[in-house]
Order: sequence, then C-alpha cells, then structure tokens
Amino acid sequence: MRPSLYLALLTFASIPCGCKLGNGGFAAPSSSPSTISVTLSPNPANVRAGGSQQFTATVSGSANQSVSWTVNGVAGGNASLGTVTSAGLYAGPASVPSSNTVTLVATSAADASATASSAITLLNPTPTIASVSPLTFSAGSFTLTLNGTNFVNSAQVLFAGTVLATTFVSGTQLTAIGSEATAGTYAASVSNPNPGASTAGAINVQVTATGNPNPPPPGNPPACSAMSLGQGASLNGFVPFPADNAWKQNIASAQVDPNSQGIINFIGASIGLHPDFGSGLYNGESIGIPYVIVGAPQPFVPINFTAYGDESDQGPMPVPPDAPIEGYPNPGSGDRHVLVLDNNNCWLYELYSSYPGNNGAWNAGSAAMWDLENDEQRPLTWTSADAAGLPIFPGLVRYDAVAAGQINHAIRFTLQNSRAAFVPPAAHRAANSSNPLAAPMGMRMRLKASFDISSFSATNQVILKAMQQYGIIMADNGSSMYISGAPDDRWDNSDLHNLGAVTTSDFDVVLMNPIYTPRTCRRERRPRSAASPPARRR
Repeated sequence: MRPSLYLALLTFASIPCGCKLGNGGFAAPSSSPSTISVTLSPNPANVRAGGSQQFTATVSGSANQSVSWTVNGVAGGNASLGTVTSAGLYAGPASVPSSNTVTLVATSAADASATASSAITLLNPTPTIASVSPLTFSAGSFTLTLNGTNFVNSAQVLFAGTVLATTFVSGTQLTAIGSEATAGTYAASVSNPNPGASTAGAINVQVTATGNPNPPPPGNPPACSAMSLGQGASLNGFVPFPADNAWKQNIASAQVDPNSQGIINFIGASIGLHPDFGSGLYNGESIGIPYVIVGAPQPFVPINFTAYGDESDQGPMPVPPDAPIEGYPNPGSGDRHVLVLDNNNCWLYELYSSYPGNNGAWNAGSAAMWDLENDEQRPLTWTSADAAGLPIFPGLVRYDAVAAGQINHAIRFTLQNSRAAFVPPAAHRAANSSNPLAAPMGMRMRLKASFDISSFSATNQVILKAMQQYGIIMADNGSSMYISGAPDDRWDNSDLHNLGAVTTSDFDVVLMNPIYTPRTCRRERRPRSAASPPARRR
C-alpha cells in the first residue's frame, strides 16, 4: 500500500456526506427557515362608537410574539378611524365615519411579511337618557327636551313608540315636538339609527287633562305598566308571575335527590359555571338573550310557523319589525330567540328560530305567550321557545335586577345531555342521551349553602345567592353549566368570568318528583291559539 494514496482516501472519507466543496465538491446543507404566521381574533368584529374591543394576535413559528398594529394602514390608528394600543385594545372613534368599516392589521415583529387582519364594523353608540323636561304637561301640543349621552345627528325621539319631529342640538341634548290628546302616562325614549340601531331605556311623562295642571287620579293600572319601553329596558321593580310561581320557589331547604351525586358526576363535577351573557360582542354577536318591552301602540302582526306550529300559540303578536334577535346584530343560524314583553296587556311573547317576514310579519319555528300576572304551564309534551316548554325571560340574569341587589327567581341553564323525561315546571323533553343519569328537562340544582360566596364581587354574590335560594333550572340542551342572561353594556365580562370558579360539584340536585317519561305522559293535542291576548280583568 502506498502511504500517499491511503492519506488521500482517509482525508476524503472525513468529508461529511452531502457537503459540496468548491466547484466539484460538497457544501454543508442549509436549514430552511421556519414559516411564521399570524392569526387575529376576533375576526370580524363589531364595535360601537366610543366603545372598545380587545384583539388577540397569535404568532406561530417564532418565539417572538410581538406585533405592530395598524388601522386602515395607519400605525396605531387615529381619532377618525379608531386607535389601537400595543396590547391590541381597539377603541372606536367618537362617531361613525362615512365608511363604517375599517381594517385592523397585526404584523409580526419577527417577519414583516407575516400579517393578519380583522374587519371591524363600526356601529352607532347606544343612547342613554338622563332627564326629560317637562315631565308633566297638559294634553295638546307639546315640546320635550331630552338630555343624555350618545345622541347621534339623526337620532329620533319616541313618544309611546311613535316618532316625533326631532331636532338634534348636541350629542347630549335633543328637542322634539308632538301632540297628545289623551291624558295618561307615556314613555319617552331616544332611538339611534343604523348602523347598529339601538334605543335608550325610556322615561315616563304624564299628560294631564286640558286645563288641569294636576295628573288625573290614579286608576288601577296593571303592575306591568311600571316597565319602561325599549330594548333591554328596566322592569322598574315589576316581577313576572305571581309569588307562588315555580320560578320564584325558594328551595334553600328542599330535599336532595337520591341520585344527586351520580347526576353531578355524569355532568362533570369539575365543570365551572359559564355566564352566557355579558357586554359587547363576541365573534360579531351580542352575548346573551335580548328582550324588548313594547306598549299599547305596538301593532299585532302575524306569526308564520316553520317547524312546531301545532305546539305553538298562533298569534298575532306585538313583535316589532326591529325586535332584537338573539345574537344581534349578526344572529347567524343559532336559536335566534325573540322575547317581547307588553307593558299594556301584561303578556310575554317568545319566539324560536325567528326571522322577519313580509309586511311586518315574522317567521318562527315556534312561539309561546305567557300571562305575566298568572301561573301558566304549557300543555304537557308541548314545546315553547325553549326545549323544556318553559318561558325563557323569567330565568334570565338581568343587569337591572342585579344592580338593585336581588334576583328573586331561579336561573335558566343548559346541559350537554338530557334524557327522555321532564320534571315540573317543564312540560317537554328533548332527549339526546339514553343514560339514566342524564338530566331530565326542568331539573333544578341548588348551590350548596356551605359554599362561601364572600370572596366574589357584589355583582356575583347577588347571582350566587339566588342560586342558593332559588337554584338553577335546566331548560335546554347546550354547553354544560352555561347560565343564561340578557346582554347589557354595563356588565363587566372579566368579573363575570370569575363565576367559573364555581363548579358542578358545588351543587346538589333538588328532589325530582314527579318525573314524566314517555310511558307516563303521552302527547297532548289540545288547541291553544289566540287571535289576541285574552281580555284582562282589572
């Protein structure tokens, strides 16, 4: 063997495979850079003028999570487009620009070519009323001055639901002229137009007889007349249904069901409460089930049924053409509930799978009407706008009740699984499980008295105390331990989410008796229609 050849071969063998040297050898392979991408949530989003929305940008493919923000290409935005902080908090402009859509873009600091965008639709703010002047005036022509906030240039003053000739003075003041010949109490409110049309809670004014400076002597108005008019308006202390109604039953000392622990374990003992209501929008939809209160001028319109007409009240019903649909302003294809309270006749109207129709009519999967001054129950095995055959409204957590310091009724909630059975006050089943530990519709759970609520906020303590005294009633299939409420811009979402620390294991199932099953309760076929609300006795 020749030493020179051996060394040459040894040197060549030490060169790594796949490496190229010069023009004819091998070089070290280059590693391809990881792909960096950005996602942005929520997308799209709706933001009211003067409101805000937190956006979250997630960077994949890089440890550097920093991003820069632009609004319509302007770094950080500006007063007319809205501004965005380095943390992704977008603040809408004070007023809606001529083009009410802007684009928010997040750009990765690690790779300027990696971006994500979200389309933001800007909506008019929700007006509020602080005062109306005068509060009392004689029948005939009148001029009103309304002071408040968030009035826009084309806002309209409503008097008992009728639009008045309105003059825009400023964002905090409107004047309006009208005429009313009949003495009585009337609701004055303000409505902002689209985009994002919304109405303020009303303030009542008193019209007296001509030449009489004093209000007419009170008669015997229905208790529900205290309710203000408008979307999400205050009930002003009125509580639906009589004191002995099932929703108002205090079950603090009720017996625990013998299967309570098994049912709790089947649901999932560690599942936390989830408030299915709040302020602002999530994925472009309001959070919660909205309602609207109407008065005497609201016309009754036909209801056309698309699914459960044979188990529905036939109407007509006083549903406004712009009644808020669950999930507004982009209700999508969910349950699309519509809830209407009539403060003149004291009736509650609830629609499921609701779509505006022609000439003011509505299309709905089902509808039910409830006398707010009497105890009522659906015919057994009949649905309502809820799967349990229950009214929805009396089980909602409402901001005005919490702010007043007391919820004196049970709270509606959902579970993922239910069996073919129901417990009063429910009247209908919607089974999706054959497990005997799955809940029947109408099952009531009670937060244990031993659960310490003192560490929670005052708002959450009101909610939790109601759960200890009145419980929660299972009313529909859905995500487990989701409690229902009405949307309201005054909710503090971060605070509400603290309720998640309360889990299923902190509850007992209240004794269920009787339990109606397909063997013990067959479908009823009783007609239940109403061309208009039954005459009321005062």
